[in-house]
Amino acid sequence: MKAGYRAWFQCFAGCDETYELDEVVYRCRRCDSLLEVRHDVDALARRSPQEWKALFAERRQAASGPFSSGVWDKWEWVCPRVEEANIVTLGEGGTPLVHAEGFGRRIGVPEVHVKLCGNAHTGSFKDLGMTVLVSMVKQMRAEGKDVPAVACASTGDTSAALAAYCARAGIPCVVFLPRGKITPAQLVQPVANGALTLALDADFDGCMRLVQEVTGRQNIYLANSMNSLRIEGQKTVSVEICQQLGWQVPDWVVIPGGNLGNVSALGLGFEMMHGLGLIDRLPRICCAQSTQANPLYMSYLKDFERFEPQAARRTLATAIQIGNPVSIYKAIRTLKSFGGVVEQASEQELADACALADLDGLFTCPQTGVALASLIKLARRGDIARDDRVVVISTAHGLKFPQFKTDYHWGGLSGIESRRANPPVELPADYDAVVGAIVERIGG
Repeated sequence: MKAGYRAWFQCFAGCDETYELDEVVYRCRRCDSLLEVRHDVDALARRSPQEWKALFAERRQAASGPFSSGVWDKWEWVCPRVEEANIVTLGEGGTPLVHAEGFGRRIGVPEVHVKLCGNAHTGSFKDLGMTVLVSMVKQMRAEGKDVPAVACASTGDTSAALAAYCARAGIPCVVFLPRGKITPAQLVQPVANGALTLALDADFDGCMRLVQEVTGRQNIYLANSMNSLRIEGQKTVSVEICQQLGWQVPDWVVIPGGNLGNVSALGLGFEMMHGLGLIDRLPRICCAQSTQANPLYMSYLKDFERFEPQAARRTLATAIQIGNPVSIYKAIRTLKSFGGVVEQASEQELADACALADLDGLFTCPQTGVALASLIKLARRGDIARDDRVVVISTAHGLKFPQFKTDYHWGGLSGIESRRANPPVELPADYDAVVGAIVERIGG
């Protein structure tokens, strides 16, 4: 436990209800709103901005222990309630921020950077939040609280992260997955890590309803992003971006949105830095959604005056195929605070955007393709200027979606024209045939 620092749950809707972080509570007991984690900002402000920057830089050099994590090197900002012995880490965070020069040049915005959050242990940004949540559960169990297991509903990435961190901590894990709607690479992760994996005849929203019912009636801890401990880890992405840009703030951040906890997490990180004086302005945020699952986009078109859940349709971007996002109102608040916009991308647009980015050495997942395609649209309209510095959040590694990549390059995506397909050239093992293929492609 970090002496001198304190954090707690507080009602998101603004009523006076507060709860300790070791309470098993996900919604305000007075008004049923979601909760958020609040920090003792006065205590944090006792360190100057330069002192925080120096401390974070010093901790980044750690080769082992909690400070080797890109989340726990910001311990005081994240979850000071957890003691060092109960921190469960797999070396999360510290992911690359790649200047995608070729991609940026092709779309007319040279300063495009891609934050590769998928370069994580389980292959997605979900590790950032799960290290915090599982560490808090381990702390609670160490103090004698009855928390027999942790559960989540997932489109693949959340279940992989929860299973890995629970396995690391020795805590039983239950995951609820929509049967037949996630990739084999995603399905095998919780299976391999020993989780009780329930493949249900439902979509994600149906799994989410059921896991809330089970955790509400059974003594099992809920690990979905409606649990705001997750958001505390995910907000460190914002801090890392500014660190990697020499404490400069990008003009825009583009992030794919499904259950929308990542949007509010991104905002919280920037707001915390701004409030403590580490940065002098806030970026604009674009939340990108698939046209097949776009409830936030439809609300945005109505100036967020109302929100209507929808039945999400099948999309290549399976991880954001969510029609009734839990964190919708947190995301709307963030977008309003950051001059934010919401854009959408079709299946053809996201597939083409992935292929274009991959020509710059990346290997993007379909969710990141939605963000890249939305960036292209904003740039073409002039909403994002040529001299703007843009950071795109890549939420998962492309290797978690091998069939998407294979089908694109072999022309197997139904309804998609593979405009940049690059399948292997099959030839006899003959010198002249090989040289002929080389000359045809690159000259000689």
